[in-house]
Amino acid sequence: MFQPIDLIIIAVFFIIVIGIGFVASKTAGKNSAEFFLSGRNMPWWLLGVSMVACTFSADTPNLVTDIVRKNGVAGNWVWWAFLFTGMLTVFVYAKLWRRSEVMTDLEIYEIRYSGKMASFLRGFRSVYLGLFFNVMIMGTVSLAAIKIGGVMFGLDKYTTIMIASFGVVLYATLGGLKGVIWADFFQFGIAMAGSIIAAFVALDQPEVGGLSGLISHPAVVGKLSIFPDFSNTELLIPLFIIPIAIQWWSVWYPGAEPGGGGYIAQRMLSAKDERNAVGATLFFNIAHYAFRPWPWIIVALASLILYPSLQDIHTQFPNISDQYLKDDIAYPVMMTLLPKGLFGLVVASLIAAYMSTIGTHLNWGSSYLVNDFYKRFINPKASEKELVRMGRFSTVLLMILAAVVALWLENAKQAFDILLQIGAGTGLIFILRWFWWRINAYTEISAMVISFIVALFFQFVIPQAKDGVDPQWWQTSHWQLVLGVFITTICWISVTFLTKPTDKSTLKNFVKLTRPGGPGWKHINDELEKEGTPKIENNLPIEILMMFIAVFTVYSILFSAGFWIYANTIPAVITSVVALAGTFTLFKLVDKLKFS
Repeated sequence: MFQPIDLIIIAVFFIIVIGIGFVASKTAGKNSAEFFLSGRNMPWWLLGVSMVACTFSADTPNLVTDIVRKNGVAGNWVWWAFLFTGMLTVFVYAKLWRRSEVMTDLEIYEIRYSGKMASFLRGFRSVYLGLFFNVMIMGTVSLAAIKIGGVMFGLDKYTTIMIASFGVVLYATLGGLKGVIWADFFQFGIAMAGSIIAAFVALDQPEVGGLSGLISHPAVVGKLSIFPDFSNTELLIPLFIIPIAIQWWSVWYPGAEPGGGGYIAQRMLSAKDERNAVGATLFFNIAHYAFRPWPWIIVALASLILYPSLQDIHTQFPNISDQYLKDDIAYPVMMTLLPKGLFGLVVASLIAAYMSTIGTHLNWGSSYLVNDFYKRFINPKASEKELVRMGRFSTVLLMILAAVVALWLENAKQAFDILLQIGAGTGLIFILRWFWWRINAYTEISAMVISFIVALFFQFVIPQAKDGVDPQWWQTSHWQLVLGVFITTICWISVTFLTKPTDKSTLKNFVKLTRPGGPGWKHINDELEKEGTPKIENNLPIEILMMFIAVFTVYSILFSAGFWIYANTIPAVITSVVALAGTFTLFKLVDKLKFS
């Protein structure tokens, strides 16, 4: 399958990426701030591309393919809905995070909350997110690498994991965040080019017959709608209503955390200033939701023509294990249609997608384990050189654990549902802690524990529906998500009012440092003014307005691209005009954002 030109392209790719790690290592090892935040001096465009690259993982096109083959284009609302929280981060939280000057977003716990429980929360979350949650995510991404390796290279899962892990561990360990970000910049261009080429090759297949043949094919026509059938509540509720009405604000999910957080916060904290933090997150959300999905969707739709069923895939690729024979494997199967030269480039793009995401998660998870656990609780007097050394050690450890998880998982949607369920009901806390003084450390601890217990209950106690049998409503992932949100939210609200609030001096220092807005801080602001602190001004109403304008603008770009592809001229023109009007309005309002 591989020709010499393909191998040359892949080899050059690896040389460049590892070379970036070696160059970045010259400064990355100076101290922990350089290793984990690249010196807090990064421009918006580089950070924005890095954010897009690390969410452009090898499992993302697989996940989109899985969704489209099962539920059509409209099924993507399960992740498109996260645009709301993304834009809330852009216009409200990006400035607040950058003002905090913390090393990691977990450090905010001992600034926002008080007492021993604040310290416990920081330490617990460092292991819970940095180790458990992070390893689960990397396992999902590595699962995609296993499927790609099996289909495109004929490799067994153990060989694939060993090869996939080596390169990314090398440059992430050497170069720290700076190496990851610059590698992301290079890898994003390769990955985006690869996905576009793959879409054109899919359309060029005789069975597909180009774009017009694709959208008119009987196997595809019923999958094209951007919105689910509003008369079919069985699909409307899980695919659209729950994501739009509940999921985006209630669920903690990496890259779309309500209130910001995770590796998105890490990028904002490494920005030159607040303006660059806002610019980076805005670029990320536009590119992530509006520009990237359609090449993946086109490949997924074409796969329905070439491989209508899993049996068709199995017939063509009999060596694929039954464990991995799911709809998400159709994407790497489609990649085997590429001609020589292009095959090498697209393989390099898939490797790039894998490495950019894993590199980010390795550095992010390592920052939690080192800064928020090792330095805070094990060795507070650790030297900067020792912290960097521990960062490199934990990077290797995380990769090994992720490989173990990858060998257990079966398909991308399975992991997506598990991660959503684990975070169900916690998202609102991460929004409100910046708006309401009464949220305390017990609030977060109770939500985290309860949501995790509920997720385990649904995963291991509730009997799974048997193949060929319609599941009961409580066995479906979307109703389990709603139940998880309801149970967790009731519990953490009760705990909040039954426990002691955060110490007032801590709250005052937090307000003076980050200057959050909203009526939830009124009595704190009033006391600060009486003590002589200048009045803290904010523009929260304008920020919320800009959030909603940006949401409609990005959705309009997304829809207009789809309508142009479908040759629906009138809707395409209307949504294009709305997108232009929204963009113009945002540029007019941007000066009203108050930067330090």
